[in-house]
Order: sequence, then structure tokens, then C-alpha cells
Amino acid sequence: MTPKAMDAPPATFRVADAWRGEWMGPSVFRRGGSTLHYVGPADADAAAIPLPGVLLPGFTDHHVHLQLLPADALEALAAGGLSRVIDLGGDPDALAVLAEPDPFAAALEFAGAFLTATGGYPSDRAWAPAGSWRAVSSADDAELAVAEQVAAGASRIKIALNADAGPVWDDALLAEVVAEIRAAGLPVVAHVEGAGQAARAIEAGVDVLAHAPFTEALTESLIAKAVAQGQRWVSTLAIHRPEDDRPVTTEEQVPATDRDIATANVRRFLAARGELLYGSDLGNGPQPLGVNPHELAALAEAGLDETAVLRALVGGFGRGRWKKRVTWMPARPSSITDLADAVSLSVGDLEAAGA
Repeated sequence: MTPKAMDAPPATFRVADAWRGEWMGPSVFRRGGSTLHYVGPADADAAAIPLPGVLLPGFTDHHVHLQLLPADALEALAAGGLSRVIDLGGDPDALAVLAEPDPFAAALEFAGAFLTATGGYPSDRAWAPAGSWRAVSSADDAELAVAEQVAAGASRIKIALNADAGPVWDDALLAEVVAEIRAAGLPVVAHVEGAGQAARAIEAGVDVLAHAPFTEALTESLIAKAVAQGQRWVSTLAIHRPEDDRPVTTEEQVPATDRDIATANVRRFLAARGELLYGSDLGNGPQPLGVNPHELAALAEAGLDETAVLRALVGGFGRGRWKKRVTWMPARPSSITDLADAVSLSVGDLEAAGA
């Protein structure tokens, strides 16, 4: 299957089924340049190119680390069902090169380097490539660090609040860093780990938590505050392996794993009408290059139904995810883990669907 130019000629397609927040049944789409537009229910006699299978908006993995993956990972990720990936920690100059548009590959957006306290996470980690973290020690330094990521093309900025792995900023410097990111017009993503760090991120107005909080159970009031300010969480539930879990005692005095805590926090977050985003932390241990069935299963375990999982995969339900690449499946999925069989197609290559 060879993706065509993104300025593919206009065409009308009739597809057996489509998902736009709900399953639509037989549907007609019109292609205009690099965008696919939903027209409406299909008339069996409509003059349109018939497509087998089903179409969905492009899927996104909201937490990857491309520099920890093979050089051709973006092409493999498209074949594995991802239309877009968001890198949350890497050398901004290297990521800027990888983000050059490629019709064969998943689109890339990135946060650039982790902004962290001097000596803080992940500066001491063997897996962290050179340039993937940037120590910030003052308000002036924060301004420069943010400007560096913006100049490289970052679409969001990630900060590290991992008190279990080293120093973190005090509240005053945290506020300065967040203010500098806000002044640049970008959202703030935070890695939070250690007692009280999720609360600090919520109090500071962080937009996205890079992981569902797994250090401690969050209170209902804290979760309500996160939801009220529109904070979103990236799932990454399946990264928590038994050998990595530390014993934590819940209110019932039953040992709980990191996975248990993260899952319980997600359930409460969703019950409060919070928005969860699909993310795998790809690069963290062995994972498939594409939609991860283990993460899908973890989302189902946390109580998400098919609609909720699809919303997490497309980043909520925005109608803008019908651009450049879309998701194709041979049939409507019969289970949530079937979504791992999806393929990402260039809008310009829809004629090859099912080939």
C-alpha cells in the first residue's frame, strides 16, 4: 500500500460503517485535499467509490518516546493503527527532524526535553538520551528553557515532578515554570510521582498528567478540582508490571500495586467526568509498535466501554481527526482489544483500503 500525495484528487466514498462518536452505519465521505468530510448516511444507489470495512478518526498515542524506538518506528506505528503520536520527552532537535511530514508514517508532535529541577528526574536515568532533559534552576532559566523547546517546534512542554527519584522545584519555581509555558501559549504536561506531587500539579493548573496517578489514591475533592479545571490524564496503565510495584496500603489495609492505584484513580476520575487519553509510554519496556492490546485491556479493566476507549484513542471526540490519516478496520470491532487490529491510512490512499 503506497500513500499518495496529500493533495489527492476529490472523491466520494461509500463505506460500510463509520464511527463519529457513535456507529453511523453505511456512510458517505467526501475527500477534499488531505481532509475527509462526513456527508451523511449512504444511499445504496449513491455514485461513490465503495470501501470495504469501517472508517474511524485517526488514533493517537498520547505518550511515546521515539528515541527509545527503532529508526523507522513512525512507519511501523502507522501500520500498527496509529495516525499520530505525541513524544513526551526527548532531544528537541532530534525530534524536530523526525517530525518532518511523511505520508508513509504516523504524524509526530512533541514536547521536547523534560524540564526538571537540577539533579531531578530523569537526569540520572541511563535510558534518557542526551538532550532529553533540561535542568531549570530559576525563573530566568525557565524562560530560556521554554524558548528552546518552542524554537525546536514543541507543541506542549513537559515538566518532571518526581520526588521519588530526586529533587523537585519548590512551589514558587513551579509556578514560575508553569507561567512561562503559559506565556508561550502551550499546554503543560507533568510527570508526577511521589507523595503529594499529583496534588501539586493540580494546584499549579497543569493541563495534562502524563500518567494516570499511581503513587497514591487521590481524594474525591482533588479529582473534582482537576476535572473542574479541564485537566486530562494519559492512561499508561499497562506499564505497571508486578516487579515494579511497591507495596502501598489502602484505607482497607489491603496491599495495593501501582496498577491498582492508577486504575482506582482512573475510575474516580471518569466518574467525575474527567477526560482520559490513550497513551502507552511506548519505549518503556517491550511493547508492540502500534495500538497496544494490553493497554486496551487495562482500560476495559478500569471500566471504560468501547465508546470511552475510542474517545481516548482519538483524543476526546474532535471532528478534526479526519485529516491526513484516518483509521481503517475490516469490520466493526467485536471487543475492545480488537482495536489493536486497526490500520492507519493516508486520506490520499483510501482507494487501497482492504488491499
